[in-house]
Amino acid sequence: MSGLLDPGRGGFCAVVLAGGRGTRLEGVDKAGLEVDGRSLLAHALDALVDAAEVVVVGDPLPTDRPVTFVREDPRHGGPVAALLTGVDALLRRPRTLGVLAVDMPQVTPTTFRRLHDAADGHDGARLVDPTGRGQLALVLDPDRLAAVRPDHERQHGMAMRTLLGPLDLVDVAAAGLEHHDIDTWGDLATLAEHREQQSREQ
Repeated sequence: MSGLLDPGRGGFCAVVLAGGRGTRLEGVDKAGLEVDGRSLLAHALDALVDAAEVVVVGDPLPTDRPVTFVREDPRHGGPVAALLTGVDALLRRPRTLGVLAVDMPQVTPTTFRRLHDAADGHDGARLVDPTGRGQLALVLDPDRLAAVRPDHERQHGMAMRTLLGPLDLVDVAAAGLEHHDIDTWGDLATLAEHREQQSREQ
């Protein structure tokens, strides 16, 4: 994988995973939830500002930049099916593929630049939380992803760790709350409290 991002040449494209069921949020579409008055999808697209093209796997929402919305078939096939559906929808053939779950509003462009730099010479890099658990914020070599890609039947319901297991990924420690994802209303409240505290300390 090459070194620094080169968005001018369209080398970096991304897939946002936004099609989950939101079962622990009473079925609410996560992408439309707001943090600081902006949707989680808007935060995700901000984090991917360096990407020449973005595909969002989820239901359409208004955005401030052009993106492509798609859904996996059948719907709710899990993150692997969503990722591969998103890859197939890209119009460009990227040198580097970014992947981001829509429920991680603390991820920023700097996060992805760190991931990209760490991936140099490897199959990719992923953000990990303080316990070392991999998060759905990563960059991948699309050719290496294609080499381990399962067929359509097996990708549905497959765990992301199973797909990524054969790849040489570098773990990048999360800074601050980068790893914080929103699965429950409590997660949303906790994030709001942290951000309010940070604001008071500044």
